[in-house]
Amino acid sequence: MAVIEDIVDEAPNATSSSSKPKFSYGHPGERNIDETLKSWDSVPLFMKDLPEDGGDSDTQAALEALQSLAFDGTPDEVASNFKTQGNEYFVSKRYREALGFYTQAIEASPTDTKLLETLHVNRAACHLELQNYGSCLRDTSATLGYNPRNEKAFYRAARALLALDKCVEAIDCCNHGIEIDAKNQAMKNLKTKAEARLKQIQDAEASKQERERRKRELDLALKQAFVLRGLWLETTPRPPDNPNPARFDPESLLPSSLDSIPLVGASTKWTPPDAIRTPVIFPVFFMYPQHAQSDFVSDYHEDTPVGVYLETMFPDSARGSLPWDTKGEYYASNLQVYATTKSMRLLKIGKKLSLRQVIDQGFQDAPAGKDKVKDRDGMVMRDGILSLVVLPKGDAEQKWINEFKAQRDKTKAK
Repeated sequence: MAVIEDIVDEAPNATSSSSKPKFSYGHPGERNIDETLKSWDSVPLFMKDLPEDGGDSDTQAALEALQSLAFDGTPDEVASNFKTQGNEYFVSKRYREALGFYTQAIEASPTDTKLLETLHVNRAACHLELQNYGSCLRDTSATLGYNPRNEKAFYRAARALLALDKCVEAIDCCNHGIEIDAKNQAMKNLKTKAEARLKQIQDAEASKQERERRKRELDLALKQAFVLRGLWLETTPRPPDNPNPARFDPESLLPSSLDSIPLVGASTKWTPPDAIRTPVIFPVFFMYPQHAQSDFVSDYHEDTPVGVYLETMFPDSARGSLPWDTKGEYYASNLQVYATTKSMRLLKIGKKLSLRQVIDQGFQDAPAGKDKVKDRDGMVMRDGILSLVVLPKGDAEQKWINEFKAQRDKTKAK
């Protein structure tokens, strides 16, 4: 019976030494396993078949003699010889070459089950070092088929499973190993590592789920806020870019709606803002149809009076400074603001009114006998943006009103 020599790699309190392998077949990183195995076929000691050209008689004799050293003897003896070579290469960290020797040993079809157990668990170690985790698991499975209490098989399987983020299975393998040897510290350390990684994965998934829940509920609350304010929501086929969509005022949020609440492990559950009581910040277009111009205000707080923005954009002191305002008509005290609704009602807006009050004035219940949802009226929020019309008082204002009414009558007549 051949002597069995196990590889010593991860097992605690293990030491090993070995002489340098006799042969070097090139840097292992420069070729794959098939190429490496194929290259051995040109080395007399490891040839499976003699070359077809035969060579001279002396060469043939030498080849046959060398080959007999590797392949003569019983399958167990041949496998043991290859295993010994594999061990030497493994200790030298020549994992690809070591894997090839263990494969040759297994292909020699030894009958000793203890030898096969060792070959598979040793080859699993090679696969583990080469990050061939699937192959490592197949070899550890084969090992456990020969010996269900092989600690190294459980340890290497656990490492491969952990590398694949299969933490539950890795922990299970560690538990089996600890049942075999409760003092195996390496196995305990690996289990702790797998448990930490499992918690990390679970926390990441929980954070993802919570983040998605918050987004769904926040979007729903915001949509409810629009509808409860009487707004009509419309989307065009090609909406403009809007990097600052409507949102709840972050300074008015209740503690339970703050983004600072942790996604995982929070003592307080995050809840969406109150759709009615929480102020909304809207993006708003100020339209100047007389000159085909506009201004975009991305953060109009709905509780701010319209006049505040007019005085900011058109201070009386800057009258006539705009290149397109050649007549010097656009200054706060000379401007009038209008809003329109879905049914084309025209609302004249006082400068002291807040945007929220303007929106409220635009809302109108459906007439009796009509659909309460489809036939209600309100300001239109198109592509997530509100629009207000700004005109200078006087002839320009009246001209635009007349044109608007004419267009409205024409539309309703269709």
